[in-house]
Amino acid sequence: MSKKQWRMDVWDGHKHVENDPAYKGLNVNKGVESLPSVNPDAAKRFLGRKRSKLTVDQYVEGILEGNVTILSRAVTMIESSKPEHQEVAQQIIEKCVPYAGKSVRLGITGVPGAGKSTFIEALGMHILKRGGKLAVLAIDPSSERSRGSILGDKTRMEKLSAEKNAYIRPSPSAGSLGGVARKTRETIILCEAAGFDTIFIETVGVGQSETAVHSMVDFFLLLMLAGAGDELQGIKRGIMEMADAIAINKADGQNIQKAKMARTEYRNALHLFPPTQSGWTPRVEICSSLFDEGVEDVWEMILEYVKMTRENGYFSNNRREQSKYWMFESINEQLKNNFYHHPEIKGELKQYEKKVLNAETSSFIAARDLLNKYFDKL
Repeated sequence: MSKKQWRMDVWDGHKHVENDPAYKGLNVNKGVESLPSVNPDAAKRFLGRKRSKLTVDQYVEGILEGNVTILSRAVTMIESSKPEHQEVAQQIIEKCVPYAGKSVRLGITGVPGAGKSTFIEALGMHILKRGGKLAVLAIDPSSERSRGSILGDKTRMEKLSAEKNAYIRPSPSAGSLGGVARKTRETIILCEAAGFDTIFIETVGVGQSETAVHSMVDFFLLLMLAGAGDELQGIKRGIMEMADAIAINKADGQNIQKAKMARTEYRNALHLFPPTQSGWTPRVEICSSLFDEGVEDVWEMILEYVKMTRENGYFSNNRREQSKYWMFESINEQLKNNFYHHPEIKGELKQYEKKVLNAETSSFIAARDLLNKYFDKL
């Protein structure tokens, strides 16, 4: 018998024997059943544990005690678009208003890549070392397509986020003007009621109008870079006129000389602008957030500004003007929301939209007709 034939005979015999029910020599095990990736008992306990629903008084009590967990839940209510959440949020804000207004509000904006998060962390650590309490409201840009945001500012502020006296709240810009979240001002009130004496608002820094953030802060800081081309070309006059100070960041290594030259250029440019209402002369400083150089000088300058404006009365007068501004902004927002959520207008909108798309009527006439119908319904 050849070797090949022997192998075939053995294989055929093996197949024959293996298929024989009486054969006990070789059995194929079914294997071990795969275990669930999550402990079912733990999942059952987690799913069965519902988040307790707090009353308005419980929210307010927790905020006044400095409970950041309850503070975060209240801020989430403010940012929610649900009518029931908005109603509760407004009640919380109304009860927290008497305890607010005792902080220094600082707006920080600048070109992308200027190191805003690194600067905020370095400046924030100085404030905490002096015994202060800091809240950082970081505004992240929202995608025009998906409406989503990365909200990664906490990961860029590792030291600051680990401090117990620091509170970092990233929020999506949600398409608001200048990258400022729609409910940021209301969040400021809650943070102040929670005992935070310094509030930072970090904007997106996309070069748009920063009127919104300027209208809710006491000091407006513009963060710039040197050595990135024509220093005066990359910034709009409107933002420079609103800025109370310009800080040229990343002034370290071989970039120090470029930062000094940029400081001179910005100082000359600021002299061309009209005097400020506060009586403060805007300054230009250089600093390095990475090496913590010049950052404390920026904070001393801010404290000097606060002291001067409190003495001449501009600080409190500016706060009152801001409150009036946001009253009118709230009216505009409520009118807009009521118009688009009106049940009869919703149906009319689709019809007029088709007419405009088919060139049957102009955009202005369609808008006029819709508004007339809205006010007639009222």
